[in-house]
Amino acid sequence: MGSNRQVVQIEYPQEILISLKETPDEFSKEIRTAAAAKLYELGKISSGRAAELAGISRISFLQLLSRYNVSIFNITKNELEKDTQNA
Repeated sequence: MGSNRQVVQIEYPQEILISLKETPDEFSKEIRTAAAAKLYELGKISSGRAAELAGISRISFLQLLSRYNVSIFNITKNELEKDTQNA
């Protein structure tokens, strides 16, 4: 991961943590992962970049996409060619 990282702050009511039964750190990770999944779904970032945003491996990211109803087959032609070469 790159060292040139930015911080995004999101305001939310404290009750959301109670409703979700999550800690602030768990909620932050959930928001990062959901954003990564959505940006990937929209074709704005690659699966590798999305995994980096989520803070997990690419394989782990692809495995959790179903949780967000996002197809893993949303990969670019270039990514598919790389995956085929690495198989």
